[in-house]
Amino acid sequence: MLDRQHLSILREVDRLGSLTAAAERLNVSQSALSHTIRKLEERFGVAMWEKDGRNLRLTEAGRYIVRLAQRVLPQIERAEDVLSDYRDGQRGSLKIGMECHPCHQWLMGVTKPYLMEWADVDLELTTSFAFGGVAALAGYEIDILITPDPIETPGIQYVPVFDYELVLAVPVDHPLAVKRHADPADLLQETLFTYPVPPERLDVFTHFLVPANCRPRHHRNVETTEMMLQLVAAGRGVSAIPDWLVRREAAVLGVHPVRIGRNGIQKSIHLGLRSGDEAVDFISGFLATSRQTSASYVISPSR
Repeated sequence: MLDRQHLSILREVDRLGSLTAAAERLNVSQSALSHTIRKLEERFGVAMWEKDGRNLRLTEAGRYIVRLAQRVLPQIERAEDVLSDYRDGQRGSLKIGMECHPCHQWLMGVTKPYLMEWADVDLELTTSFAFGGVAALAGYEIDILITPDPIETPGIQYVPVFDYELVLAVPVDHPLAVKRHADPADLLQETLFTYPVPPERLDVFTHFLVPANCRPRHHRNVETTEMMLQLVAAGRGVSAIPDWLVRREAAVLGVHPVRIGRNGIQKSIHLGLRSGDEAVDFISGFLATSRQTSASYVISPSR
């Protein structure tokens, strides 16, 4: 059977021109090298080389094997390097699940520096898990879950990335824009824009409106942050949204952040991962890049 050792020997003999030099390069004895090729010649009934004085001259069969070795061996050596990278956590596929609509803008700021630093890691993103992200993480469908609402689960740990405050985005000329904070009754005559999430999963309802037994006049779902802020700026309603998103667009669009309730609604973005996976280099690298990038998103709470 032809194997890698045969290819390596013929390649080195062709490169170096002698059995002695080839044996030294491959760290084997000259007799062992000769024996290996002799067994190959006996197996197929063809000579690999011939004596030409003190030198060796490859036969046509030998030259064929050398050409094969020149094509195949670099691929095998490359594959070995890749496997070593996988073993050492330098290469792989990082699958990220997201159950946080506004986190998309934040994630885009993380992925660019991460992909530049980890060029051999494939990055996949899915938002299809809705609120089944923990099950997907536990079931190895994803490797990292981005969520503002960590659910304690055996075998899953959460790393807080950065804190933020959920605020009410209002037009700059709205009566609420001059208040220190909004009260639940302030929304009774308002249209409230939110991401397409059930009210029981929205903090503006669970922590603000429902405890006060209040409801907005209308509740509308909007898919994107950009459209939501455009609607607010046009005076079509108000929106509960992270403070850093509002402040990044405030001057351009003409919207203003207002604290929700006297104490505000404080939140954090967390990265969930399986316990032990933080030891994988490209996963720990994503955690580190997330923390570094998030420093530019941290904003003091609105007053």
